[in-house]
Amino acid sequence: MHDPTPTPNPFEAFPPATPPAPLRVVVADDNPVVRAGLTALLSGRADITVVAEAADGRTAWEAAHAHRPDVVLLDVRMPGVDGISALPYLVRIAPVLMLTYSRESEIVQEALRRGAGGYLVHGEFSADQLVDAVQDIKEGRPHFTPTAAGALVAQLRGEQQGGPLPEGLGQDATAHGVGFPTPGASAISEENLSRLQPDVGQSSSGWTGGRPAAVDRSRFQLSAREAEIMDLIASGMTNQQIAATCFISEKTVKNHINRIFAKLHSTSRSEAAAKWLGTAPDSSPRGLR
Repeated sequence: MHDPTPTPNPFEAFPPATPPAPLRVVVADDNPVVRAGLTALLSGRADITVVAEAADGRTAWEAAHAHRPDVVLLDVRMPGVDGISALPYLVRIAPVLMLTYSRESEIVQEALRRGAGGYLVHGEFSADQLVDAVQDIKEGRPHFTPTAAGALVAQLRGEQQGGPLPEGLGQDATAHGVGFPTPGASAISEENLSRLQPDVGQSSSGWTGGRPAAVDRSRFQLSAREAEIMDLIASGMTNQQIAATCFISEKTVKNHINRIFAKLHSTSRSEAAAKWLGTAPDSSPRGLR
């Protein structure tokens, strides 16, 4: 005869598993387009949340000190206090993942020497790979894209010796009378930090290859997104790399490029880049007509 008594649940005494808290991330990049794209990508996931953004090394430290994130995403070339200079002080608070266009071997090696847990070069990773890298850095697992890995391997083989950093990056704060606080200090003196000013070339839409922002590009009348893509074209990126960097499709990249070429009166990437960089034989407004 069937027993109507229900079978007790053997796991009833165990509370349901609590999902892990999302990883807390600070995004530091001086380019607002890149910063917004990274924030939108990471914040769209249930397991990651962006707790703060920063446009330079000083505000990155302040954000990290205030929010105590699990990971800091850090650009290299930023106005004021650059990423390499701020790196030793940020790693005292949280693991740091370099996320940058800077691919020079000297910079990769110096970033690792100063405590970076990984190094990603824009255009060499997908959105999913970025998420994996953030999770790896949190767990203490290093993560590198091919360019950074190649620089590290070459150094280990003795093929490259760490040379001087370009463009005054990574200046010693103490040499300039600038002191970042030790762990537990309450704040950085803005007056002191303002004295640490590496000479980093900035364009209207972010650093692009270290060139000075002397070219008047306003006459081209590019939108902010078009200027960003033109910067990437001038840096030598392919459409696929641009799409990965800007988190858009290759078709959208091609549409932007068509409009850019029309505005720059150019028929090729090299011609457009020469006008954008001011290296064309006649890049004056009259010559563009």
